[in-house]
Amino acid sequence: MSDDNRVYFFDTTLRDGEQSPGATMNLAEKLRLARQLEVLGVDIMEAGFPASSQGDFEAVQAIARQAGDIQVAGLCRCIPSDIDRCWEAIRDARHPRIHTFLATSALHMKHKLRKEPDEVVRMAVEGVKRCVGYTANVEFSAEDASRSDRDFLCRVVEAVIDAGATTINLPDTVGYAQPDEFAEMIRYVIANTPNSSRAVFSVHCHNDLGCGVANTLAALKAGARQAEVTISGIGERAGNTSLEEVAMALKVRADLYGLEHNIHTEQLYPSCRLLAMTIGQPIPANKAIVGANAFAHESGIHQDGMLKHRETYEIMTPQSVGRSKTDIVLGKHSGRGAIKNKLESLGYDLTDEQLNIVFEAIKNLADKKKKVLDEDVAAIVLEEIYRIPDSIKLRSVSVSTSDSGKIPPTAAVLMDVDGEECSGAGFGVGAVDAVFNVINQIVKREPELESYTVNAVTGGTDAQGEVTVRLRDNGYAAVGRGSHPDVLVAGARAYVNALNRLEKKERDGESKHCQHC
Repeated sequence: MSDDNRVYFFDTTLRDGEQSPGATMNLAEKLRLARQLEVLGVDIMEAGFPASSQGDFEAVQAIARQAGDIQVAGLCRCIPSDIDRCWEAIRDARHPRIHTFLATSALHMKHKLRKEPDEVVRMAVEGVKRCVGYTANVEFSAEDASRSDRDFLCRVVEAVIDAGATTINLPDTVGYAQPDEFAEMIRYVIANTPNSSRAVFSVHCHNDLGCGVANTLAALKAGARQAEVTISGIGERAGNTSLEEVAMALKVRADLYGLEHNIHTEQLYPSCRLLAMTIGQPIPANKAIVGANAFAHESGIHQDGMLKHRETYEIMTPQSVGRSKTDIVLGKHSGRGAIKNKLESLGYDLTDEQLNIVFEAIKNLADKKKKVLDEDVAAIVLEEIYRIPDSIKLRSVSVSTSDSGKIPPTAAVLMDVDGEECSGAGFGVGAVDAVFNVINQIVKREPELESYTVNAVTGGTDAQGEVTVRLRDNGYAAVGRGSHPDVLVAGARAYVNALNRLEKKERDGESKHCQHC
């Protein structure tokens, strides 16, 4: 990998990313994410802003001491006290970097700094020289570069490079720039700064107008060689440039960019999942590269193309970003080919007539629920093709609970079992446990409850609750579902539904290869 086409990834998830509302992390969480950034192959991680608080200082210091060969950067304003504090925090890293910044736009100089341009140049030079007194690895950021006068920007950049800065960051601080003009700014500064060859040019783009990734890629094509990014694009306001999107764009479109990097793309999805779990903010389903729908196909036309040749509708493999497989989603848009493929993968060899019956049943079910699961398909085959009348029917459920703790939850259940009316009552640790215990007593079974989930079918306080249970008994597993405005009744219906499916599998003598159904 030559220096000319090498892109360095500077990750600021731990600094700018943590400034995203609700994304605060404690020390243990920051250390765990920092380790993952090294596994991911990030070149430089910005660990925090040491002068901002004692807690941030301690976190940066701990990350620096833990880090391996990755460069660890600390952010500081271009003032002596900030720079000194930054160095104190990162000095124990194997490869420390001081990242100092100062605004260069007329707007910021007038209203925020309240300084004249000449004074800003002097501050920048003095700040960089102070940084160089600690380390030769110094990055200078011209805050609000995209709204700065280009000739003044060149003047500042030339001065700080002469002062010892080895990386120059030209950020689109407020996400204002558009790809063409941002690329042109990068070209202009590199071409019109006499000593530009002595520094690596970097970009840090925000996403206020949705152009963060586009601006970053345009800048890299124009000559920048460091991309400042965050995992999943988290950060101030609308966020930052997304690490995973830039990394995969450069990999998938290597023919266009001709640039290389050290990111281990198979770690992209695990890294995004770790961040999502850490900050409690799930990855949006439609998020590029790592969202749940990124490798999911429901349209019949798309599914048909995918089954014939993957590259018809996928430009990268799910495995290349750390996902396990493509997801052919069965829904109301699915075609017969996709449904037939799914049935065959589940071990069912149906005639054309049987396939038509299952196809129509899946379509009807898809009108009622967003996603048809493998368990749904198996249940439809069992109920529509290998139908045996239910031997267990739920007639009525009554539950009594109290928050006093003195009286345990009590359930009474009325059922038909093999045509006979049966009833029972009993206790449980909770209301759901009581209902399931009584049903087990009546049917004289004690299956293992592997999962129990509740979802609202619609919004509002009158929404129906949809309960899904998964039972396992005698080597078989079955999923049951039930819905009702009362989630306890819905749970009872789901439990009975699963019991009936278990019995049907046992009566069919279904082979063990369908245990997952």
